[in-house]
Amino acid sequence: MKKLILIPLICIATIANAQIDFKKIFKFSTFYASVNGGNSISDVEVFSVTNGLETFTVKTPYDYNLALGIRKIARFGYENKAQTFYDGTEDSWSDGANIGKVSGLEFLFEVDYKRQQGVDYLDQHHFIRYVEDKYIIKGEYLEDGFADIKYFETSERYRYKVNDKLSFNAGAVQRLSEPYGYDPLAEWILDNGNIHYTYLALQEGYNVDVAASEYFSPDGELVATSKEVWEEVVIPTVLSDYTERKRSELSNTILHSVVLGFDYYKYNKTFWTHAWANVMPYHLDTDSEFSYHKYNGGQWLDYSGGLIFGYKLNRHLGTFIEGKYNKYWNREWYDFKFGVNYVIF
Repeated sequence: MKKLILIPLICIATIANAQIDFKKIFKFSTFYASVNGGNSISDVEVFSVTNGLETFTVKTPYDYNLALGIRKIARFGYENKAQTFYDGTEDSWSDGANIGKVSGLEFLFEVDYKRQQGVDYLDQHHFIRYVEDKYIIKGEYLEDGFADIKYFETSERYRYKVNDKLSFNAGAVQRLSEPYGYDPLAEWILDNGNIHYTYLALQEGYNVDVAASEYFSPDGELVATSKEVWEEVVIPTVLSDYTERKRSELSNTILHSVVLGFDYYKYNKTFWTHAWANVMPYHLDTDSEFSYHKYNGGQWLDYSGGLIFGYKLNRHLGTFIEGKYNKYWNREWYDFKFGVNYVIF
């Protein structure tokens, strides 16, 4: 399986240049490193009357984003060139397209260490893409901590150019990921649809003194003194920790799929449209224990796409619509924006 994943990357290196010229490969590329930050949500005062009136403040630390990356991707005509430096916060949604503005080798490697509303995330997006008139080869790794999605993908596609603006492609995709669809809590579901949470907690090392209504963590710490706190505060943490641990114990799975796609790009100074889409209608069923076919009950449809549209109606008025959407393994993540600009002379 690992050899299959390495094949596209080896092909890219071989096709790009039989004798790898690193100076040529990295020519016009940009390395960037930056830190962005700001305050998070405001502090919240919490009141308690359990032992008389008590007040304490829940503080949320500041947000930040540490970005490290290198990119070599030709700008499309509509992309804003006014910004002098890359700072890692740019919304380059066109990076999700199947082809770039120019043929040949393009790449992106970016890592973002960030904290948002007190929660730490790690985001990564890396890809190497080689495009010619008749084919597209790409290797990509995506980790979106906020959307809770992570996978490695390679694809090999035949490309058919209708004209300079429109092209279609078809080929194969290989994706390496955790076994999405696996539900660690399924074995704990009772016939009535409820979950045997107390028994699960006991298995995880918690202890319960029913007579004294005391509930202890695996470390012996008293975590609840009532059934209400036990069920509403402690049990959700138990289920979350158990689910995360069971998922992390499983090995990654590889999925082979058929992919169909298109790219369309038209640009002038007053009107532009950039659209792309990919559909994976068929996935090879290897009958493995954690195959997504088992959780889904058969085949399913994975797809992704994007649209960037702009129209300057006259010297004063313009409008734009931009967005991208992804749905893999019934997990969705997307971005969009639209608006109007009016310039007063």
